[in-house]
Amino acid sequence: MRRSPILAAAAALAVACSTVYVATTASAAAACATAWSATATYVKDNVVSKGGNNYTAKWWTQGEDPALKSGQWDVWVNNGACGGVVTPSPSVSTSVPTSPSVSPTPSTSVPPITGGNLPKHALIGYLHASFANGSGYLRMADVPADWDIINLAFGEPTTATSGDIRFSLCPATECPGVESEAEFLAAIRAKRAAGKKVLLSIGGANGQVQLTTTAARDRFVSSVSAIIDKYGLDGVDIDFEGHSLSLNTGDTDFKNPTTPVIVNLISAVRSLKARYGAGFVLTMAPETFFVQLGYQYYGSGPWGGQDPRAGSYLPVIHALRNDITVLHVQDYNSGSIMGLDNQYHSMGGADFHIAMTDMLLAGFPVAGNTANVFPGLREDQIAFGAPSSVSAGNGYVAPPGVQQAVTCLVKGTNCGGYTVRSGTNPNFRGLMTWSINWDKFYGWEFRNSHEPFLNALG
Repeated sequence: MRRSPILAAAAALAVACSTVYVATTASAAAACATAWSATATYVKDNVVSKGGNNYTAKWWTQGEDPALKSGQWDVWVNNGACGGVVTPSPSVSTSVPTSPSVSPTPSTSVPPITGGNLPKHALIGYLHASFANGSGYLRMADVPADWDIINLAFGEPTTATSGDIRFSLCPATECPGVESEAEFLAAIRAKRAAGKKVLLSIGGANGQVQLTTTAARDRFVSSVSAIIDKYGLDGVDIDFEGHSLSLNTGDTDFKNPTTPVIVNLISAVRSLKARYGAGFVLTMAPETFFVQLGYQYYGSGPWGGQDPRAGSYLPVIHALRNDITVLHVQDYNSGSIMGLDNQYHSMGGADFHIAMTDMLLAGFPVAGNTANVFPGLREDQIAFGAPSSVSAGNGYVAPPGVQQAVTCLVKGTNCGGYTVRSGTNPNFRGLMTWSINWDKFYGWEFRNSHEPFLNALG
């Protein structure tokens, strides 16, 4: 997000305790597998029983009742009635990855994670906490109260494949005016006490994260937990860019991913959710290349020659759709992308925001396969990302254009030439921007324009 990582590629295409998993299988067609447990962790092809039926997991899952979650787009497949001997299974551990430096529960010196309680239409922004650029440093205490979610940029790995995420404040030599860590912690507590959400944003343009092994997955969970606990945060923002996510050859079904970096990321985030509970706040900021481009291309596809990163966020979003608080795709630094009208849409106006966001609300067939549809998310889970200024990223749209897009999505009016497939979305969550620092540099145009506008939507 800090820089434009894949504009050229998108344009070209447009034209340490580890989680113990349950391994159960049915010993005979009519035998009932081990009974499903709400606290156990299951992975793809694990078989459980409930209510006289066997069910097979399609992907990583925990706490999702197979009797309730076995529809077309759900995690479980209903294998039909079972009976007879119950298949034995290994003992189940529901532990989540920890490290010796991580307390099993957040410190009592910081407010507990409560989640939820976001305004109906939220203002979301990134704070340059660990680095400096031309926008200048902004102390946490000086972030205006209008920002409902503050994403701390960035937590980055020690190496691309280590899974070991680190975060520290920008050093004083690089960021004049930086607060002390004690002041930073106090300001976070004050923000959270005022009902704001403060998250660790992981990745960014320079922070490539590739969880290629289960060891990296477990280290990711333990190191991210340590940061959450240390700073008293509400959750995480997944901002994987560049080459963090890509699909292996043959991994063509977003509902049943097999690529390790995809499967391990899903597992890691679900472990964090299990550790912190229902209040854990999860946001994501993928680029259009990794999401909406999946309408045309998914990974290398059956045709060959495509970029294996195309659409690679889709399996992550789909698997975590019940856990995502807000998905705010970066509608900037993007090539032209085909929308649901089968027309190419380009950055720079309301049309791009409308078309790209409508895809997430309405859903779409992946790689043109009408038998493999990515279902739309709830409207309260969706926002869109826009640069706060001309210096913040390619694709800046002045406030009237951004507000035209929101009005179209929320009320179905003033949509220009695009026909919205998702209908009206009165609970559309709001706006994300890169970044709070750049907004301050340009006199708070984004905040001063959009906060009262969002409040007036009702």
